[in-house]
Amino acid sequence: MSKQFSDLGIHEQFQKSLATLKITIPTDIQIKTIPIVLNQQEDVVVLAKTGTGKTAAFGLPLLQLIDAEKTEVQALILAPTRELGQQIYDNLTAFSANSPEISIASLCGGIPIKPQIERLKTTTHIIVATPGRLLDLVKRGALNIKSVQYLVLDEADEMVSALKDEVDAIIKDISKSRRTLLFTATMPGAIKQLVQNYMSKHVVHIEADMASVGHQGIDHQYVVVEPIEKLEVLLHFLNSKESERGIIFCKTKAAVNKLAKNLAINKFSSGALHGSLTQGIRDRIMGQFREGYIDILVATDLAARGIDVKEVSYVVNYHLPDTYEAYVHRSGRTARAGAKGLSLTILQQEEVQDIADFEKELGIVFTKFKKADAQSIEENNGLLWAKKIFKTKPNREVSEDFKSKIKTIFHHLTKDELVDKILANYLAQSNTETLKPEASKKHKKNQ
Repeated sequence: MSKQFSDLGIHEQFQKSLATLKITIPTDIQIKTIPIVLNQQEDVVVLAKTGTGKTAAFGLPLLQLIDAEKTEVQALILAPTRELGQQIYDNLTAFSANSPEISIASLCGGIPIKPQIERLKTTTHIIVATPGRLLDLVKRGALNIKSVQYLVLDEADEMVSALKDEVDAIIKDISKSRRTLLFTATMPGAIKQLVQNYMSKHVVHIEADMASVGHQGIDHQYVVVEPIEKLEVLLHFLNSKESERGIIFCKTKAAVNKLAKNLAINKFSSGALHGSLTQGIRDRIMGQFREGYIDILVATDLAARGIDVKEVSYVVNYHLPDTYEAYVHRSGRTARAGAKGLSLTILQQEEVQDIADFEKELGIVFTKFKKADAQSIEENNGLLWAKKIFKTKPNREVSEDFKSKIKTIFHHLTKDELVDKILANYLAQSNTETLKPEASKKHKKNQ
């Protein structure tokens, strides 16, 4: 018989909130973590990938441990990005819907600071923050974190790589008697160092069942391409996933922008997400993706943190990530909440040797994705061309007289005959283009 949240010691008012959210059965990591956070005093290190229910694993017991009669900040939750911070804040707010006496504040960067300063003038029990904005508020004297009893570091592996100085400064400003809960998808050396430097000697280590949870439902595949065909192979794959939602990861902001432009030219429903975009634009694109108005997100690693969209059916690594940790976080965007998903990595021949290292380090198995043959690529390019025509908006500035002359030329053709002629013209032009050396150079440049 499956365990219930009541078996883990969660109080009735939080169980009611969970029921409203249609969350009834705790996940593996929740079963292992909640009783320890509630009933023991030790620091805790939890190794679990995204999508395993981490937020409830620390959020539910923290909400229950808050003394609402006290006015000071009792719990601080740090997240590497505003997107993840907002997601945690939204979840905690939903979990505590039946406990209005608990006050939670979101203090993340990318939005005006003055409203946050005003918010902190009222009672606040739990703070969800990004490190940079939190430090700014502390330096301005708007916030005192010395009384914090519980410190949560979520996706700590990302924070120690990108925000180490800020995290160090925050930890040093909090009382040494605090209790620290660290959640990470991977255990690089920097995390081990942080645990050694800032956590108690008697740390409880918890690990999600990575064999059944961490990689469950993800089909890891790779495809080997020549540089000149990389974009065409991707477009062929995306066409096969029409109406499904996915995320494509690139290493740099420039690569994200270039690929997103190519997808837009080929009329794919897509958006770009990277750190140089304003927070307003990032929020709008994320909202469009979350609500299903766009199907494809092209993103850098850090920008995609905090994306919790259940219907992401595939992830594409347009560039092989530099670290094993990055691959875990990327692939973890799909196969969430028990669903199945595909993680496809596009490689050049010299990168194939790296696959064995990823398999050994992460305990996963890659299978080779069958690359589309030349004919399939050619046909796919034709389909993309047809979609461009279909989605082209009529030019209202064309004179009726000119339009009438064009119609006269085609008026005796049936629809099938017109399609045959347009297609023949397209194929003739395509064949001519492939014979031009400058076309090949231009093609390479667009990759």
